[in-house]
Amino acid sequence: MTHPFRFALSAALALFPAAAPAIAQDTATPGGLAIELNDVAPSEKGCKLTFVAGNALPQSLSKVSFEFVLFDHKGLVERMAVLDFRDLPAGKTKVRQFDLPGTKCESVKSLLINDAPACVGEGVDKSACMTGLKTGSKSAVELKG
Repeated sequence: MTHPFRFALSAALALFPAAAPAIAQDTATPGGLAIELNDVAPSEKGCKLTFVAGNALPQSLSKVSFEFVLFDHKGLVERMAVLDFRDLPAGKTKVRQFDLPGTKCESVKSLLINDAPACVGEGVDKSACMTGLKTGSKSAVELKG
């Protein structure tokens, strides 16, 4: 005879893998991309930005890059940088990290995704990466699309 707790635990564990794809897809809006600034931390080179990127487009992206504008606490443009997120498969979530040499994390108040210079994939319109882009931040630095 099976103990009821053991049965409930087995049933819950059996369902967990099925929930994983749904969790990954929640980071991207239906039919679009989602970029979350997950962490901002000092590095040996300057400031390391950690992003979580989700692709809910029906197509995979073989190359995607975003032009970021960094603003300081006075609202002035500190710098602009194009960050290459490489590939983003359809229905997947990836973590990407970037070091910004010479940038002090404490001087960055917010980031703006200004454009997507590269948005490449089979059957993908160049504007697909910016259309319906969802942004968010779990750090003290705000991210806007």
